[in-house]
Amino acid sequence: MPRRQLLGVTAGARLFTLLAIGAPILWYRDAQALIALAAIGALWALAVLAESRPASWEIVPVAEAGLIGLTCGLALSESSAIVAALIVPPFAAALLGGLRPALLALSSELAFLVSVALLLNSRFTDEQGLSMFTWSMGALGLALIGNFVHRSSAQQHDQLTPYLDAQRLIRELLDLSGDLRSGLDVTSMAGSITSDVRDHLPTSALGLYLPRGEVLVPLVAVSATASTDSSDAEELALESWARGEPLVHEQCFAFPLGQSAVVGGRLSPVAELGTESVERIILLLNEQLRGKAVQLDTALLFSDFRDLASADVRQRLAREMHDGIAQDIASLGYLVDALAAKPASDKQAQQLTLLRNRITKIVAEVRQSVLTLRTSIGESQSLGAAIGLVARHLSESSGISIQVNLDEQSTRLRPEVEAELFRIAQEAMNNAIKHAQCSTIEVTCRVYAPNAALTIRDNGRGLQAARSDSHGLKIMRERARLAGAELSITDEPAGGLAVSVAIGELPQAFPPNSNAERVSP
Repeated sequence: MPRRQLLGVTAGARLFTLLAIGAPILWYRDAQALIALAAIGALWALAVLAESRPASWEIVPVAEAGLIGLTCGLALSESSAIVAALIVPPFAAALLGGLRPALLALSSELAFLVSVALLLNSRFTDEQGLSMFTWSMGALGLALIGNFVHRSSAQQHDQLTPYLDAQRLIRELLDLSGDLRSGLDVTSMAGSITSDVRDHLPTSALGLYLPRGEVLVPLVAVSATASTDSSDAEELALESWARGEPLVHEQCFAFPLGQSAVVGGRLSPVAELGTESVERIILLLNEQLRGKAVQLDTALLFSDFRDLASADVRQRLAREMHDGIAQDIASLGYLVDALAAKPASDKQAQQLTLLRNRITKIVAEVRQSVLTLRTSIGESQSLGAAIGLVARHLSESSGISIQVNLDEQSTRLRPEVEAELFRIAQEAMNNAIKHAQCSTIEVTCRVYAPNAALTIRDNGRGLQAARSDSHGLKIMRERARLAGAELSITDEPAGGLAVSVAIGELPQAFPPNSNAERVSP
């Protein structure tokens, strides 16, 4: 509720109370009480005017309460009905300032009321004492209600509240991170869970999956042989997740694990376990893995939070580069064009031409950096498709031929793993274009979730001495570590550089039906 509306409520409360007190006083024509009522009305009119000034919000309620208490104390012996005015100042103070000003207002009016009444009458009658207690409690109750409205109004309209809540939660996370003995490595946690399952159930294929919409993303997949078909186990795992209960069908089993994952597998042909035995073992596993399931859920939430924060930072940097640096450099180009139109000499004309070409190149690099920051993997776009798209843009802007070879299964990697591998490929292609002095780049992307391999080769001058201001290789190593991958950077025997990143082991042979796309300028 806006401040103007709160002021309207306090003015309405004063008017209503004035009418409620004035009706019986006018009915009985009590002259002394009528004078006190007129004084209270005048005080409230001044209070309404004073509250319209922001600087007086904390002063007015306490001053108003003291004067109301003084007036009620002077008129108490003539009419106990006038004490009802005590309920207004604490309520108004709570609405505008919260509980602290309301308690100060209540204390102020009671102090003046009791002091003046005792000074004039030396004691209270039972009726007067009951009236003061009743209306004091009413004032306290309305003050609590006013404080609730005040706090709700402040939270509703304070745009900083979500950020303050985020600060509090992030601080709590940082404080708690030191107590996470198992860390937040999703891959190692998943490997530990599948190892525990295999200790209790002999399997020929086993996977730990993360539901993503209507499909499953394998976090860990273990097979006895490369030819083992686990598709039926994956289908049962998806059904188990949808139903929220363990399922056993023929040689396959599946059961939800925690709030984020589901286990699915195929029993080994040599396993002599009936359906009831498998169900009993699954119940036992659910109990034993409860702690690790909580740890895995926590790690996955942290991973999602980190990816969201990274995406937000990339978008912000892209906006700042586009609206700031790129525009400033472009304006320098216009200035150079103006100078080049009327050069002082042929030498200056040549220098301005060189400067203009350099500015044009820098603007192109900044725009390419903005495109790199903004490009990401979509929900329906595979890792290979995203790499192919950015390769096409890089080839068009640089004039260097880029060939992309894809070998992907339909099963997707985890989103955070896809994002890190995509950024590694993007950084490697950018480095080759900027520094390798190459004419061709070849990118090979193979995805057999949860395993994958990327290789980016160029025919340039190979690995050079690292510059002090270069952080590309270090960033790629950090990304590989976050994805749980191994990164290698080697010089090619025939010349050039190869950047390879791998997660798990893949078949050595490149399938003949793989998709190869040549991207030319």
